[in-house]
Amino acid sequence: MFAIRSVPETGSTNHDALAILGEPGSAGVVLLTDYQRAGRGRRARAWVAPPGSALLFTAILPEPLASSALWALPFWTALGVADGIERRTGLRAGLQWPNDLLLEGRKCCGILCVSRVAGERAWTGCGVGLNVNRPPNDEQLAEIVPPPAFLSDSAGTLERGALLDAILAAFERRFGDLDEPRAIARAWEARAGLAGTRYRLLLDGSSEPFEATARGLGEDGALLIDEGAGTRAIALAEARVLR
Repeated sequence: MFAIRSVPETGSTNHDALAILGEPGSAGVVLLTDYQRAGRGRRARAWVAPPGSALLFTAILPEPLASSALWALPFWTALGVADGIERRTGLRAGLQWPNDLLLEGRKCCGILCVSRVAGERAWTGCGVGLNVNRPPNDEQLAEIVPPPAFLSDSAGTLERGALLDAILAAFERRFGDLDEPRAIARAWEARAGLAGTRYRLLLDGSSEPFEATARGLGEDGALLIDEGAGTRAIALAEARVLR
């Protein structure tokens, strides 16, 4: 289902994927690199990964999705990455809304999906940055607050190629789930233990974060939180999570 194309260095695998999404021969291509000069996460925040330390790839799905299901793709991707990590290492990474994986409360993986929409169909790429082996000289990481986690912190040095194979195998097993975006949301909620989880959120335009208790995922992947006697929906583009 997937074919890997690897380069030592690039600007961004997501940027490279956007250039070929929907083009002949691009379906099922996995763009893999050892180093990104301009890796980005949500809200254009820089993704810092010293060479050789991370799995940096964008997996272009082999078939287009319904445009209406695009909101579920980051949750589907997170489930596949978590599944691959657990099968390969035995580590059970936590899932944090909307697109992060955690180890012992610290971020080890970020997900950013890209798409090219044509009416009711969309060609998509699942961008993943997964910290695998902590570099011996991690000066580049000193500026990241809070400090990131690496799988090697708990599992020892890992072979990144084998880990990628495990993640792509999980994507293949779960590919049919993309036909049921609401079922993906329910599976993500259960895997994350979302109901009752405390989140610290900062809304756009606000300088004061607040804490809230999550109840579940709403339409289009919004975070449902308790608010007095009712429920409030926090949209994906409306806030960021603070740790």
